Order: sequence, then structure tokens, then C-alpha cells
Amino acid sequence: MKIALGSDHGGYELKCHIAELLKKLGYDYEDFGCYSTESCDYPIYGEAAARAVASGQCEMGIVICTTGIGISIAANKVKGIRCAHCADSLQAEMTRRHNNANMLALGAGFTGRNLAERMVEVFLTTEFEGGRHARRVAELDAIEE
Repeated sequence: MKIALGSDHGGYELKCHIAELLKKLGYDYEDFGCYSTESCDYPIYGEAAARAVASGQCEMGIVICTTGIGISIAANKVKGIRCAHCADSLQAEMTRRHNNANMLALGAGFTGRNLAERMVEVFLTTEFEGGRHARRVAELDAIEE
């Protein structure tokens, strides 16, 4: 599985840490920026990572800014993206199980490295339950049209 990564300057250091975790866990990834802690605009990188997921270039995505909110909004503007801003591993699990989220947004200013690692592992290994949730995900997707 290939993972799209994106962050702004506020999420850069956590993104680098997550990239190392992905390598350790055997995942391929593509980094869509940013590439330093110099101030930049999160919509650029949230959109780039989301477009990679929406196109199929990457199967899933992880985006990070200081709060996780702005970059999740940017990612969710791309058709076909269900980016969930999560604050703990239960949210990361349930958004995969029930919402078939294809992107995870983290807030580097609020989420420490250990929690972020656990959230990423849970998000990437939890399967969508389907069933009654498939209807709801289809309803979400229909909103875009």
C-alpha cells in the first residue's frame, strides 16, 4: 500500500516522524510537501496529497498541520476524499470501520509522537465494515455530485 503524506510547516516535524514509521512498517509513501519548517500554506499540501489518493496514485493519505483542522478541510475539498481529523486511536479505528475514510488528518500541536504512531497504525490496518455503513458512505459520496 502506498500512502500520500502532506503537511504545512506546523506539521513538518511530525510528518517526518510518520515517514520513518511508515518505512519501518514496510509501507511505501510519497511526500507531497512541505519540506521544511518555513511558513507555508496548508491548502497546497492537503490538496496535493488528496489528489494523489483520489486519482489512485496512493491508496491512503495522512496530512498534518498544527491543529489538523485546516489541512483536513483542504483535503476534503477534493472529490472522492473522506479525510477524518482524529484526536485518538479509537476515532482513527472507527472512521475506517464506519466511514471508510481514506485520509487521516493529525494536529501536530496536540498529538504527540507516540499517539500519532498508534493512530497511524490503527488507521492503516483497520478494514471498512461495509454492511449498513456502505449505504451511508455512498450517501456521503453522492453529496459531492
